[in-house]
Amino acid sequence: MMHYFKWAFIVTIIGLAMGAALGWQSTGTVGGMLSVFFICAVLAVLEISLSFDNAIVNANKLKDMTPEWQHRFLTWGIIIAVFGMRIVFPLLIVVVAANIGPWQAMVMAATQPDEYSRIMHDAHLPIAAFGGTFLMMVGLSFFFDHEKDVHWVRWLEGRMQKYATIRGIEVALVLVTVLIFSRFLEPAESQIFFHSAIWGLLTFLLVEVLGGLLDSSQEALQAGAKGGLGAFLYLEVLDASFSFDGVIGAFALTHNLFVIAIGLGIGAMYVRSMTIMLVEKGTLTAYRYLEHGAFYAIIALSVIMFVQPLVHIPEVVTGLGGATLIGISLWASIRWNRKNGGAESEA
Repeated sequence: MMHYFKWAFIVTIIGLAMGAALGWQSTGTVGGMLSVFFICAVLAVLEISLSFDNAIVNANKLKDMTPEWQHRFLTWGIIIAVFGMRIVFPLLIVVVAANIGPWQAMVMAATQPDEYSRIMHDAHLPIAAFGGTFLMMVGLSFFFDHEKDVHWVRWLEGRMQKYATIRGIEVALVLVTVLIFSRFLEPAESQIFFHSAIWGLLTFLLVEVLGGLLDSSQEALQAGAKGGLGAFLYLEVLDASFSFDGVIGAFALTHNLFVIAIGLGIGAMYVRSMTIMLVEKGTLTAYRYLEHGAFYAIIALSVIMFVQPLVHIPEVVTGLGGATLIGISLWASIRWNRKNGGAESEA
């Protein structure tokens, strides 16, 4: 465990120390210092609980990547995840929404946290539509696979595999879902929701196409190489989609962008370490239904993101829901292993 989580523990110590220092600098009291320290810790736990299914899905993709690209994902990927999604992404939202420059957005985050938070919350509708659509495509693509031969919920997954040969069935289901949810919104909000969802769908399709082109080009240059730049790009966009909910939800605890970056950054490091551990230990192979639970959790998260503009759902419910589905799939995997002696034959 120390081998996989050594850097996560180091980042935790440094991050919490930075949080305590930030609390002391901003308040000048021990109570304020402990308050910021506690918020950073809670945000880290929130990120881990919301992104555990992200780690499993990442591992599913990483297992086909070369050790070189796995290492790049753990190093470059964590930089993109922490600085890109936890700092740059919220700043870009404010830049676009408030029509101000990046430096002005940074100054607003430091000096006007309440106004900064208000703009972030106002941008929640398009973010939820974009991220929900992308994640729903990720989840449905796993089940609508005609080569998939391991089924957990057999009556459902068997039918989904059967209809997987129908071209574009996942796209059709997602578009129908988007249309249904958009009808419950006001006309102006419905238009924003629908346009953002279409961009989420296009992003998924473009990443799939671009990923295939990049990987095929790399394979032509380097025979036998698997999961190169295309897979890396896919994982980064996927991580970004998972991060939407955590970044927006973090503003319920604090309006300070830098505290959010510290807390969510710590959590992101654990998710990365967990991903590599799942790959190297072969956990996904040993527990055959674990992936299924993660992808069901992804679909559930996408639906929750669609529901959020209508009814607020606490982040703790989102995190516990995903963890419960993954826990049940782990329990089902253990039962199957005991019943079949760890055999790889189909249940």
